[in-house]
Amino acid sequence: MTDAITQILLLLLAAVISVGYLHRLGMPPILGYLFLGVVLGPHALALMADSPAAHYAAEVGIVFLMFSIGLEFSLPKLYAMRRLVFGLGLAQVVLTLAGATLSALMIGLDWRTAVTIGAVLSMSSTAVLSKLLAERTELDAPHGRAVMGVLLFQDLAVVPMLVLIPSMGLSAERLVLELLAAGLKAGIALIIILYLGPKLMQRWFFLVARRRSAELFMLNVLLVVLGLSWVTERAGLSLALGAFLAGMLLSETDYRYRVEEDIKPFRDVLMGLFFVTVGMRLDLRLVVAELPAVLGTLIALLVGKFLLITGLSKVFGETGGTAIRTGVWLAAGGEFGFVLLSLAGQAELLPPAIMQVVLTALILSLLMAPILAQYADHIALRLLPSEWLMRSMQLTSIAAGSMDIDRHAILCGFGRNGQYLGRLLEQEGIRYIALDLDPDRVREAAAAGETVVYGDAAKRAALIAAGIHRAAVVVVTYADTTSALRVLHQVHELRPEVPVIVRLRDERDMDRILQAGAAEAVPEAIESSMMLASHALLLSGLPLSRVVRRIQQVRGMRYHLLRGIYQGAEQLLEEALGQHQHKRLHSVPLNEHAQAVDHCLSAFELGAIDVEVTAIRRGKVRIMAPGADFRLGAGDVVVLLGEPAELAVAEARLLRGL
Repeated sequence: MTDAITQILLLLLAAVISVGYLHRLGMPPILGYLFLGVVLGPHALALMADSPAAHYAAEVGIVFLMFSIGLEFSLPKLYAMRRLVFGLGLAQVVLTLAGATLSALMIGLDWRTAVTIGAVLSMSSTAVLSKLLAERTELDAPHGRAVMGVLLFQDLAVVPMLVLIPSMGLSAERLVLELLAAGLKAGIALIIILYLGPKLMQRWFFLVARRRSAELFMLNVLLVVLGLSWVTERAGLSLALGAFLAGMLLSETDYRYRVEEDIKPFRDVLMGLFFVTVGMRLDLRLVVAELPAVLGTLIALLVGKFLLITGLSKVFGETGGTAIRTGVWLAAGGEFGFVLLSLAGQAELLPPAIMQVVLTALILSLLMAPILAQYADHIALRLLPSEWLMRSMQLTSIAAGSMDIDRHAILCGFGRNGQYLGRLLEQEGIRYIALDLDPDRVREAAAAGETVVYGDAAKRAALIAAGIHRAAVVVVTYADTTSALRVLHQVHELRPEVPVIVRLRDERDMDRILQAGAAEAVPEAIESSMMLASHALLLSGLPLSRVVRRIQQVRGMRYHLLRGIYQGAEQLLEEALGQHQHKRLHSVPLNEHAQAVDHCLSAFELGAIDVEVTAIRRGKVRIMAPGADFRLGAGDVVVLLGEPAELAVAEARLLRGL
């Protein structure tokens, strides 16, 4: 028991250090877990045992991964993207599998080994690529849609592969019978889920949710996930297939997003353990001995998938630049390749040397995925001379839209908020040009006479073409802080005096945006609260002039009176998941023994630790923004604004003088 606890503590310590460091570098945490497995595993430092218990826990991690993938599947979404999913995605998986299988057969490998390698190499990384597309605001770009369509089909294709690979060790006759039986069982399960499951699950979760118990809801989610996994395993299928079906079942209910948030901590931790066990399989001595084979496999994987996907994208109607970008993004392997490789290892379908070669090539390709995504544009421009012409035509189109206007507004994004803003500007006779990356939206809006063009507002050339040197204002209409910072950087390099207005979801990134040079930052959460407050004040009998004056006061102070919120269960969960570490409000009651009693606020130097006293409640009186010479008394409640770590220090100073 002591050895087991020591191993767990060692693993946790190493995971915190490695994953934290990779996060700072912007690299996926998967690589940190793989590195841990390699270093701590039996083939290196031998500090972690490759035990059956670890593999079972890792299999549970796969269960939660497949459950979360099932949650993402929506029949309307699949139907809307059917050309990309069942056209380009199907062709990519089938042809990659076939090509890799034939290549493996040509070098003398067994057909079972060849098919397994083909299945493993046909996958790309949903976790890494979807995150990169979101960060680069390219989900709605033509290549972003193509990439997501292919990834959706790959996720779907994993389901039959989970059935196929464990059965590959059987004789040909038994294999056919096993696959037919598995297909029949899976078909029955799908029919039950699609036609009977949603209503039943909706009612069941409604009964559970009525109890208003987070613990009961979480227990129910675990019951559904593990229960359906157990049922499919008892039926001769896999645990992961049951989890996927459970996810599909819950994706059609009203509780999908809450379930997804509740399950995320379990999924991430257990998936981390799975990737640690994958890394433990890597034998560096064998890798060094087979280095030419590793490099050959890596090059064949990247170049082969790139050429295949680029060609298929062209066949399915994508432009040359979009096809090349799609091929570059999808060239690397993915996490499901590791899942399938793990199943193949358990079924003893791959010899140890072949396992090491494929595993190492997958790890190296996954490491290269963010780099390939970063340079996809450069590769497209280098390989396709006509892409320069297309880019020039795009910029010419933008320039043509802005050529005859002056003192206009540049709208970055033409979604709901951008369109509302455009209509208001038009009614006041102010011209605008909008840049948007959704080709369907641009086509529809341009056909209706709107001055919207396809272009990325975070790109220098697009802003120049949009007339940044003649513009009166730039407005970032979407709530994406990372992209807004890129826009601010480009605008200030081109024309620093032009004001930039940025939309935010809430006040958490407001200081960051303002420090980057934005003229105004508009947090929609605060603005909606102000609108609610103005209606409430008017209906409570306050004169209109007083309500307007109050709203103007709050805006004039850059929302200072409304900054920060008190922490509740939702914020505690976000903080525990590491999603937000932003300023919040915290109340500190002072009893007669508190160090701060009979002392002025200035004595505690709270400003030096970036903590602000926003208010003090004394009895029934609330004193807003007290000065540094305000003397505290017993019974006062001090309201602080700051980040969690600094708030803890400030509270210790006020109560104990530390």
